[in-house]
Amino acid sequence: MDTQTLITELQSFGLRLAEAPEGAAEAGAAPSQEAASGEGEGRRAAWTSRRGGAGPTQHVAATLRGATVMIPIHTDQAAASPFIARLGRDGAGTVERDGLELAPIALVKTPRFYALSTEDGIPYPKIALLHGADVLASTVLQTCIRYTEREKACTFCAIGQSLAAGRTIAKKTPEQLGEVAEAAARLDGVRHVTLTTGTPRSADRGAAHLADCARGIKARVDLPVQAQCEPPDDFAWFERMRAAGVDSLGMHLEAVEDEVRAAVMPGKAEVSVARYFEAFEAAVRVFGRGQVSTYLIAGLGDSLASLLDASERLIAMGVYPFLVPLVPIPGTPGADRAPPSGDFMRAIYEHIGPLLARAGLRSTDVKAGCARCGACSGLSGFEAEGRAATPPGPAAAWTSTSESSDDATLQLRACAEQGHVSRVPPLAPVHLLRRARAV
Repeated sequence: MDTQTLITELQSFGLRLAEAPEGAAEAGAAPSQEAASGEGEGRRAAWTSRRGGAGPTQHVAATLRGATVMIPIHTDQAAASPFIARLGRDGAGTVERDGLELAPIALVKTPRFYALSTEDGIPYPKIALLHGADVLASTVLQTCIRYTEREKACTFCAIGQSLAAGRTIAKKTPEQLGEVAEAAARLDGVRHVTLTTGTPRSADRGAAHLADCARGIKARVDLPVQAQCEPPDDFAWFERMRAAGVDSLGMHLEAVEDEVRAAVMPGKAEVSVARYFEAFEAAVRVFGRGQVSTYLIAGLGDSLASLLDASERLIAMGVYPFLVPLVPIPGTPGADRAPPSGDFMRAIYEHIGPLLARAGLRSTDVKAGCARCGACSGLSGFEAEGRAATPPGPAAAWTSTSESSDDATLQLRACAEQGHVSRVPPLAPVHLLRRARAV
């Protein structure tokens, strides 16, 4: 199995761990310096996984054939995955399926900075965490105006779980983040920072605190910073964030079809798709092409055609569409939703990856954030114009997440059933524009 297919399948199915190395801990705990560094006589190297919270969760970070990948392990789907990792004392081993060894794998070890605390006694992992292999991430406001209202909450979000479990604090200060970022860069080679936020009631949608936090980090260490928030009421905040030290910006659509947005994120859907595209246009003028990105989550109900259409519009604007498979989180209203199949994700990646390359929007050129890290998606591996597709086997099952009957989906399904996946004809960008204007 080629590397990109394996990554795509693992992120859809999840992974079972046959053995957990001694000293393993969930992110947010405060291991001893000895455990965090993997040092000490007879001690096995520690590694971390994550449950709950904002952003990528229920995952473990691993290195797979030279690529850093976030793989779900704390989900119901992962517990039944056909993929299993057999690990040794050092957290390294092999990934198997049906008894066949597929590839070597090594879990990313607990960083040294996790063992430290601030002067007032707050463990560093409660302020910021290691994502992937070299990115420091923090939810600067761990509360959201919609999370506690079931009729408004995003059905896939677990921002409050880690706070309720005591694994984080509600608000991180610029000084705390600067202190942690400096230590993470010095001790563990962290190379960029991602700051996200729950949505507050203020009209800036968290941009003001994100700007302060970026300023606090830049005062201590020279690391690129991405900030992530909903579109603020006043787009002048983009200039203010840039001036404060924010290098790239994320504004996450998650879903694009009106009916899907109303069903899975009813509160956030009040901010229309049209408003997001206005914000993208304004943000690109400030941060530049390729330095503005958005999450699109496959598996929430959007059809294949809608995801491809939205991505093409975004790319044309200079916005990087970071496409990821849904990871259903236990304890959320969407916990029972099935992740998209590997074939569905690969069809997306094979269409969008080359478009990104031709538009000059490669993940390696993004200064900071999720698209640069890329570990939660298989997309970056397809950013090569003319990359030869690896056909699935004749028995490969095609499962459209939304069970859509649009032309593009039908074409791809038919090709899959014949043992190959062909390219989809370009979709008209006005398709989404008409829908956005109707919101």
